[in-house]
Amino acid sequence: MSKKFYMESLGCSKNQVDAEVIINLLKEKGYEITSDPVDSDLIFINTCGFIQSAKEEAIETLFNLREVAPNAKIIFGGCLAQRYSEILELPEADGIFGNRDLKQIGDFVEKMEKEEEQIVYSPEYPEDPSDDYYSRSTILNFPGAAYLKLSEGCNHRCAFCAIPIIRGPLRSRSKNQILDEAKSLVKNGIKEINIIAQDLAAFGTDTTGKSQLLPLLEEICEIEGDFKIRLLYIHPDAFPKELIKFVQTHDKVLPYFDIPFQHAATPILRKMGRTGTSESYYNLIKEIRESLPDAVIRTTLMLGFPGETEEDVKTLLEFTKKCKFDWMGSFIYSREEDTRAFDMISEEDHKKVISRAKKDQKKLEKIQEKITSSNLQKFVGNVYEALIEEKIEGEDLAIGRIYSQAPEVDGATVIMGRNLKPGSIVKVGIRKVNGVDLDAVVLGEFNG
Repeated sequence: MSKKFYMESLGCSKNQVDAEVIINLLKEKGYEITSDPVDSDLIFINTCGFIQSAKEEAIETLFNLREVAPNAKIIFGGCLAQRYSEILELPEADGIFGNRDLKQIGDFVEKMEKEEEQIVYSPEYPEDPSDDYYSRSTILNFPGAAYLKLSEGCNHRCAFCAIPIIRGPLRSRSKNQILDEAKSLVKNGIKEINIIAQDLAAFGTDTTGKSQLLPLLEEICEIEGDFKIRLLYIHPDAFPKELIKFVQTHDKVLPYFDIPFQHAATPILRKMGRTGTSESYYNLIKEIRESLPDAVIRTTLMLGFPGETEEDVKTLLEFTKKCKFDWMGSFIYSREEDTRAFDMISEEDHKKVISRAKKDQKKLEKIQEKITSSNLQKFVGNVYEALIEEKIEGEDLAIGRIYSQAPEVDGATVIMGRNLKPGSIVKVGIRKVNGVDLDAVVLGEFNG
């Protein structure tokens, strides 16, 4: 009888791709995936180590899973394991496994099963990026959508960010490897390819000296099939203006832009290591919207960075009002070891800042909620294609997304219609806005 394993993946979409790769590798070793940790012989916790709250969630998850599955072998893996493999003291875990050479997981598990003592493995990347393993047979998204990762690591070295410490410098995948994976996804019925990296615009700069994003997108667009491409995460200081024209002329690429501005006050941007200004960032947004009236813009903003003043916060709030982002995620600065910002503020002073920053965050989110609700009104009365994600049992209803809604982070579309199949595309009419969600009806099925 085959052994069963349970995957608990935390953190970002890049981590989710890693989890899907690990699932495939464990299946090749004869393991069968289960959705019940109590029923498992092996548990893999794919952690995030980006900020303090993510670290706490990872440790808490380990404790909880050890409690419900006392006899299972537990691997504490992912970003937190890679970052702190040398100093982690977690007797609840049977193994600690980093995230830079995932194909070693099979041998790691075999060794762990023979050992009574905890084993630790935090490998470096293979010397040749083409040796990185990305094969996936299981997609953890809702049906019809998948993430496609272009690279690992990052060269930007923003003062607050631990990603280069965890994932290393930029490491672009080979174009052929990416294209083969994109073709495989389309062949297997994927209707929406969400392309991800720490900065999509940086793709290829480590191997050729300049961005290869647009040439790659050109070739992905040439793949036969009915699918759309969504671009997630482009650094504002490296945003290629040619991309705007590219989206105008390529129907497969959705007019959706995820640009993490982080802040708008020039003193804070400079401390962060950003070269832009509130004016240059606003002009970028303006250019996108003038060229693509249907464009949707998501951003991420940070409160509480060391040295942030009331005036800086005011600048950020005014910037948000002026830019009218369609979607915005916010977070409080987390003081991370080995980042440049770590020594900009003491732990004691940082704790004092957090309280004030949380109040500012509430102000920011209140402003954004009104903007999002107002922006959503433009969809009412119009017809769009929607990807069905989930059927609501016993109802003529389903949850789906239109082009303006990225998976997991944005609002959803509640769709009234019969026989709606997850993973399928249907045409819907938007009837109204409900909070940050849209209410829709399948064309031709209902009136009113």
